[in-house]
Amino acid sequence: MPRLLAAFLTCVASAVLAAGAAFGIVAALDTTPEQQNVPLVTFPDPPADGTPSTPGPGAG
Repeated sequence: MPRLLAAFLTCVASAVLAAGAAFGIVAALDTTPEQQNVPLVTFPDPPADGTPSTPGPGAG
């Protein structure tokens, strides 16, 4: 009986420790500020009339 009780208490303690660690990690991640969503590459807007702004290699 004492071994069964020790095994049960060990399982309960490990479950409580795992749950506490999980909640601690989530709390730590919630306190960190979010980074800005800034694109690394930006492209210029196309002209409004739809024609290319520079002639292609075959033009001319």
